[in-house]
Amino acid sequence: MDSVTPRFLTAALYQFVDLPDFADLREPLQSLCDTHGVRGMLLLAPEGINGTIAGEPQGVYAVLAWLRSDPRFAALQHKEAYAERLPFYRMRVRLKREIVTLGVPSLNPARNAGTYVRPEDWNALIDDPGVVVVDTRNDYEVGIGTFQGAVNPHTSSFAEFPAWVAAQSQPGGVLAGKPRVAMFCTGGIRCEKSTALLKSQGFEEVFHLEGGILKYLETVPEDASRWQGDCFVFDERVSVGHGLVRGHHQLCRSCRMPLGEAELASPYYVRGVSCPYCHGTRTPEQERALAERQRQMDLADQRGEAHLGARQPGNPARRIVTDEATGGVTGEDGSA
Repeated sequence: MDSVTPRFLTAALYQFVDLPDFADLREPLQSLCDTHGVRGMLLLAPEGINGTIAGEPQGVYAVLAWLRSDPRFAALQHKEAYAERLPFYRMRVRLKREIVTLGVPSLNPARNAGTYVRPEDWNALIDDPGVVVVDTRNDYEVGIGTFQGAVNPHTSSFAEFPAWVAAQSQPGGVLAGKPRVAMFCTGGIRCEKSTALLKSQGFEEVFHLEGGILKYLETVPEDASRWQGDCFVFDERVSVGHGLVRGHHQLCRSCRMPLGEAELASPYYVRGVSCPYCHGTRTPEQERALAERQRQMDLADQRGEAHLGARQPGNPARRIVTDEATGGVTGEDGSA
């Protein structure tokens, strides 16, 4: 592989599958990843697996092959992307109650999810006036882009979604008396679980976008698209547009919120230190620590070195962990 070809492969994956022995998989999976120099994060839970790993291609493929050697993961799919640098500094295999946190333990998406709709068929579905279209992502994600006419639940975490569904199913709610519901998310995992939630509550015709927004933006030509704005992604690109080209947003290094042109022009934006969303939430000592962290990152970048960075002081608005299918990271609720 020559010097101009990206060297490292990133594989994002998830699968809902009954996994009662999930805890027994942690140590051998961690050891395998360490042996092959693979980094990232994988989440294991009774409902399946979710995560993103990166490394030399042969190492990543070895981990994927090991997983698929288990008949339960034989149908495991992944999405690939290449990069010149490793996007992760360590490897962690974590045990969780859920691979994406909704807080409804009785759900079984592996057996009771809604109907997949291919990106090519999505426009026809959401153009139907009898279909309620729901964006299952969090409010800060919806804020930079969504599908034309979609309902925004205004949730700050995926765990708030069941309460929204319960409220909106009551008389006068947007879901009341609506037998056909279409839902979507970034890469597929949230809407797969949310369709199982609606089906468990009596909704019969529930649909979700196969491959999520990212597959739609990759597949559907811009001149035929119903998408408006950018799609927030949980990696250093911050947002992407049609054709998955990098979008116009940057990430606040203090609170991890996506920032558009208006926020970047705000007097409250100080690179690496604050933005309109977190201005005034830090002590002077914390602001100085953030400024020094940014300075060290800039110096490391000038030297062409990776900078691990210090833990952000205080309580950031959001903590970032790993993503299932966006080629990067995701919110601490496991959402994507």
